[in-house]
Amino acid sequence: MRKFTQIYYLCKIIMTSLNLPQYNINVRTAPDGSKQIFDTLRSKFITLTPEEWVRQHFVAFLINHKGYPTGLMANEVSLSLNGTSRRSDTVVYSSSAQPLVIVEYKAPSVKISQKTFDQIIRYNMVFKAPYLIVSNGMNHYCCHIDLENHSYKFLPDIPQYQAL
Repeated sequence: MRKFTQIYYLCKIIMTSLNLPQYNINVRTAPDGSKQIFDTLRSKFITLTPEEWVRQHFVAFLINHKGYPTGLMANEVSLSLNGTSRRSDTVVYSSSAQPLVIVEYKAPSVKISQKTFDQIIRYNMVFKAPYLIVSNGMNHYCCHIDLENHSYKFLPDIPQYQAL
């Protein structure tokens, strides 16, 4: 019965329609029977979870529709925050290797809340990126951070890379 539940759960992940454009999804079954999805930025297969499903769709969206260069993007970027090791979901860099955008993903079933924004703001205390994006694949929020004036402004759309 457990194997049936796992297969049903994975099919549910794969079939989840997101509020993002479709792309060429590369999913495989690993030798242990788990499902994996290809991560373009890390050039390897990663365990398929609902959050990973969102990440791969959103990264494809940024690359294919917003002109974000793959060479200036990284997934699972390590950072140290108050003595603890954390990982930011995706970081987009400038051509001079300065963080421009931090992206935090949640599974489609997870409602984006103040807690989600608090998390990405804590990460930005380290990165000091001028743009923050939060997405659960269904809803996407982007804000521009004015680091000098300690203010922020939500944007109506995710900006093109060239406009950052």
